[in-house]
This record gives sequence, structure tokens and C-alpha cells, in this order.
Amino acid sequence: MTGEDDLHYEGWRVASASALGVFVSFASIFIYTFGIFLKPIAQEYHWSREAVSSAFGFAAIMVAVASPAIGYLLDRFEPRRIILPCLLVFGLAFASLSTLTPHLWHLYGTFVVLGLVGNGTAQMAYARALGTWFEARRGTALAIMMAGGALGAMVLPPLTQALIARVGWRNTCVALGLIPLAVGLPTIAAFVRERPRPRVSDTRTAPGASVAEGLASRVFWLLLIVLFCASVAQNGTIAHLAALLTDRGVSAGEAAIAMAAMGAASLVGRLVTGWLLDRFFAARVSFVLLAIAALGIFLLSNAQTFAQGAIGATLIGFGMGGQADVTPYVLSRYFGLRSFAMLYGLTWTVYACAGAAGPILMGRVYDISGSYERLLLVLAVTTLAVAGLMLLLPPYGSDAVVARPLPEPEAALTTVD
Repeated sequence: MTGEDDLHYEGWRVASASALGVFVSFASIFIYTFGIFLKPIAQEYHWSREAVSSAFGFAAIMVAVASPAIGYLLDRFEPRRIILPCLLVFGLAFASLSTLTPHLWHLYGTFVVLGLVGNGTAQMAYARALGTWFEARRGTALAIMMAGGALGAMVLPPLTQALIARVGWRNTCVALGLIPLAVGLPTIAAFVRERPRPRVSDTRTAPGASVAEGLASRVFWLLLIVLFCASVAQNGTIAHLAALLTDRGVSAGEAAIAMAAMGAASLVGRLVTGWLLDRFFAARVSFVLLAIAALGIFLLSNAQTFAQGAIGATLIGFGMGGQADVTPYVLSRYFGLRSFAMLYGLTWTVYACAGAAGPILMGRVYDISGSYERLLLVLAVTTLAVAGLMLLLPPYGSDAVVARPLPEPEAALTTVD
């Protein structure tokens, strides 16, 4: 088998297909278009921003509930067996938003379904597959996969805004819901799979830490604290960015461009971070990324023009986009692949709970005070504080089981399909 430095290595095809899968996933279509839909839906049904933001919260809570179970399945079955049905349900549920009625329970119920299958379509599922293909270039491979979400952040907000202006928000939901079905399903079925390897009948003998060992690790709990605080800031900002800027006189089109700038910066941040993770200690890389994001939140708190908003959004996108690479990389380096997806799922539980709180908190503060400024200042300080916590991580191997290279496959071995 060719090595990881060879562009013909099959793992790079898996990484590229995974990037496309993330592009059409919950982590892209749902996350980066919610802020564009927020005001049109709220205005049509005369709902408060807190009420509409609560739908995002319901989806995030269901991601939190479902992620450990999805992770458990991913550790035991070929990832595409989990991804394909989840992607099918996600696309159909998103398209069904076109039939939304003037009842909040209808909105919330649809978002519950989207959240239940969300992480079965997103980074967690693909990271499990990529971890089996890469050792020396794992950071780069994860960055390529994560780049799919960044491309979504670049393309989807202006596309969504343009579609809403031309055909209305209902038809836009149909169009976006069809993308995972038409593009995602055939690509994932054809290209995404684990590296051929011996089937492990007893996961207790697989290389890496068990779930219990991960939960007993200081590294794991430090990572959860960082993820929680970063998620409140990131998801709250993303969900309300378009509304925040249009409130301050920026046009809806320019607000969508600012969100696209965040996506472009996220793409650059993820690719740069992947390169850095393969060469430098992840904790130091994470500190810099979170500090950059904190500066972006600070600038956004008082942004009064399109240029100021775009700069703040760009810094947030670069920092938070790169930080998304850090989590799976750190988990695989400290805890190996034995229970990787399950542990990653637990981090998503914390991340999603915070992701539910962030938009609701932003909406609540706005409804009470008519401004986002003070809360954004608090979030900027908090993000900088948790950046410092990353520097407390010990060297790889000192707190948990170190990931070991996977054995080379042999033709006679039974493989997972």
C-alpha cells in the first residue's frame, strides 16, 4: 500500500469524499443557514428571536443526547452504514420545513429530528473513518475533511440569502434539503469507508483507551470545559450574526457576505491548523486559535459597519474553524482509536448543550436589552480564559493511552464493509 505522503494513497480519496459529506451535512447546511432563516421566519409568524432561537437549542440538545449512541455505533460498524440513513433523514426533514405552520411545536419538532440524526451526517462519523487511514498526516487529513464545513460557511449563507430573495424561504428549504440527497448519498456510498483491517471481535483488546479510561483522564475534562465555553460563544455568534449586523444598518446581502467571510476564514484556519497539528504540540496551536477567536468576538461586539463586522467574523471563523480540527486530533493522540467515536460523541454532547444555550442566551439578552454588545464582551473574555486552559495539557502519552499505528492489512484478513 502506498504511503500517506503519496497523493495516490486511497486515504486521500476518503478524506476528499468526507469533505464533501461534511459540506452537505447538519454541520454545514443547518448551522450556517440558520441565521439567514431566523429573521424571515420570526417576521412571518411574529415570533420573538428567543422563540426561534430555541428551535436551534432543541436541535443542539438532541445532538447532545444522540451523539454518544452514534459514537458507539461508529466504533462497531462501518461508518457509511450510519451516515447514509442519517443523511437521508436529514435531507428530507430539512426540506419539510417548507411546510411549516404557525405553530412553534411544528418548528421545534422538525428541529428535534434534525438534531437526532445530525452527528450521523457530520464530522464525527467521518473522523472515525479517517483515523484508520492516517497516522503521520492525521492532522492534515482531518483538516481536509473539516474544510467541507468551512466551504459550506462560505457558499451557503450568500446562496441561501439569494434564494430567499428570489423564491422565498420555503422553496429555499426544499432546495437545501435536496442537496444531501442528490450529492451526499452517492458520494458517501462510493468512497467513504474504513481502512481494510482485521475485524476486532473484542474491543477491549483494540489499541487505545476505553471509555472509562477516557472519562477518568484530566485531559478529557479540560477539553470538555474548553469546548463548552467556546461553543456558547461560537454558536451564539453564528446564529445571530446576520441579525446583529442588519440591526446596525448593514444590508441583508452584506450580512450574508460577512458570514461567507467567516466561512472562508474557517477554511483557511482548518487547513493551516491541520498542517500545524502535524508539526507542533496541539495545545499551543489551540491557544493561539482561541485567542484569535476571542479578538474577533471583541471586535464584533461594537461593530457598526460592514467592514468591522466582516473583520470580526473573519477572526472568529479562522480561530473557531481551526479549533474544530483540534478536538478529534487531541482525542486520537491521547486516547487512540479503540473508543474514539464514543469519546468524540461525548465531547459533542457537551459542545451541543452549550451550542443550544448560546443562541438562546443571545436571543434572550437581545429581547431584554435590545443589544448584543455586553454579552459579546463577556464571551470574548471567557474564550480567552479557556484558551489558557489548553496550555495545561500534558505531553502526549503522559495521561492516557497513546495511539499506535494500525497494522498493515493483509489480503487474507476479513475486512469491515
